[in-house]
Amino acid sequence: MDSSDHRKRKRIFRPSTYPYSLVYVFTVRSFVLCFSFLIFLFLLSYHSIPFTSSVFRPVLVVSSLSLLSSSSDLYSTSHSFQDFSSSLLDLTIEGRVLFPDHVLLMVNKNDLAVKDTDFECVYGSNIEGDGVVVKEKAFSVDVYGESESGVLVRCPLPPANYSAVVNLRSFRRSGVMKKHNQTVNSWENVAYAATLDGNTVVVFVKGLNLRPDRESDSRQFSCHFGLGSFEKDGRYALGTKAITAAQEVVRCSVPLSIVKSPEKARGIRVTIGMLPHIHAKANEHVFLPSVAKISDLKYEKRKNVGNVKYDLCVCTMVWNQASALREWITYHSWLGVERWFIYDNNSDDNIKDVIEELETENYNVTRHVWPWIKTQEAGFSHCALRAKQECSWVSFMDVDEYFYFPYSTPGHQSLRSRGYAGQHSLRSLVANLSSSSPRIAEIRTTCHSFGPSGLNSAPSQGITVGYTCRLKSPERHKSIIRPDALDTTLLNVVHHFHLRKGFRYMNLPQSTAVINHYKYQVWEVFRAKFFRRVATYVADWQNNQNEGSRDRAPGLGTEAIEPPNWPLQFCEVWDTGLRDFVLSNFADLSTGLLPWEKSSV
Repeated sequence: MDSSDHRKRKRIFRPSTYPYSLVYVFTVRSFVLCFSFLIFLFLLSYHSIPFTSSVFRPVLVVSSLSLLSSSSDLYSTSHSFQDFSSSLLDLTIEGRVLFPDHVLLMVNKNDLAVKDTDFECVYGSNIEGDGVVVKEKAFSVDVYGESESGVLVRCPLPPANYSAVVNLRSFRRSGVMKKHNQTVNSWENVAYAATLDGNTVVVFVKGLNLRPDRESDSRQFSCHFGLGSFEKDGRYALGTKAITAAQEVVRCSVPLSIVKSPEKARGIRVTIGMLPHIHAKANEHVFLPSVAKISDLKYEKRKNVGNVKYDLCVCTMVWNQASALREWITYHSWLGVERWFIYDNNSDDNIKDVIEELETENYNVTRHVWPWIKTQEAGFSHCALRAKQECSWVSFMDVDEYFYFPYSTPGHQSLRSRGYAGQHSLRSLVANLSSSSPRIAEIRTTCHSFGPSGLNSAPSQGITVGYTCRLKSPERHKSIIRPDALDTTLLNVVHHFHLRKGFRYMNLPQSTAVINHYKYQVWEVFRAKFFRRVATYVADWQNNQNEGSRDRAPGLGTEAIEPPNWPLQFCEVWDTGLRDFVLSNFADLSTGLLPWEKSSV
């Protein structure tokens, strides 16, 4: 075979690499591009898959708050971490929240062998290689959640150069809690509570920065639910769109899998997704940190086991008001209040003992731990959801506010001859309104503000008897509402709620009833207001914001310094109506003592 035939045969059998390579490359590239595009479309449908990214997990940079030294009256001891590492307790710290003046730890109570375990807080050093830890006594330990399934421990801020990743050591059991969770959430940016409401979930969250007293655009928010292992590392398995958003409350639909089995929703962690800015990619929601787990208020234990609702209930939020609670509840129970929801906002007085005593005396009072500071509006929304299951009407008022029926018009002469309103008058008022005017869903009552009335110390017979001088003009109002008629946003400004379309409010004539607001009491009582106000959108007394507002004491600065002639301030009209009513109807005929005096004798 000659050389020309050989070269031709080699050309025949040699693979032609160029056209086949081109087809191969084109096929692979098309496959990769198509596959990538499908993945991109799949990721956009975030409602049904778990995913995580550093974009969606804001990292807390511990501020200078964590470097503040703790109070000198707290004991503090230092040890090497090696002293504890061999005896760690198998207890779960489910979340930490850094507040301006303490660190809140949320502990799984199911792991606790003792109901009221005493804890001390354990801090590790921020200095690399330094194994020294510091222990300090916890501010408070309390139970919370459905069936009191969790424990809240409030710890002092960490000492200088120590971490805010606080752990716990039990006095009753040796060892330190294992470090299951090392996250510290800032109170300025966290979802903190959630509850079911029908086929929706209502989430309470800090960090949305929405404007007060108005509904916001819900399209920029979404809810995300952690299921099983998907909850770990900030991953969420399911997501739904927000239905409403206002102030600190976002309402979302519940995923279909949860709707079918609502009992399985309890205890699931939930958070809020939000569009971070106008340049964000479509559906790219940033997940807020969360310590919120879904509760179902329908399953709470309560005395009213039947289906009949109470006619009238009261909800309030308090901080260190144990001394005022008995008088307030005794008085309004006489007027017909049947049920009490006390939201305790980190009290450190004996309010828990007072409430337990009232319960043993057949007052239907329950204490609800609400550790979230400056969230009165959100707390009232939460209480409205809780009360909806039990109450036809709910009054939202403070423990220094008292309903009073003056009966000063000619049409009330028969009642004036008796000298007082009949027992259960307030309950009768709302019950009659329900039957005669079914479209009225809110009753607004005018408030009169009382001053120190010349006193230098707290009155021994209680505030209704001791304070008898007030300002002439009324200030603001407070409301009694029908919880089933509230707008789905649950929007409120403490004094009143927004109602659903078709319902309206009425202003109660002052000739029928007023509220005596004992706002400016003796200085030793009043100065406690300088610690912190509970309302979200009301400036604290020590801040120089809105100093001319009616929410502040006129002429009072930002420091807790008693002004000259404080006992004589805010006194324009002497009004002894409620004092006379109380002495006539509550004093013991033999001793002259009032019911709230007896507990201290």
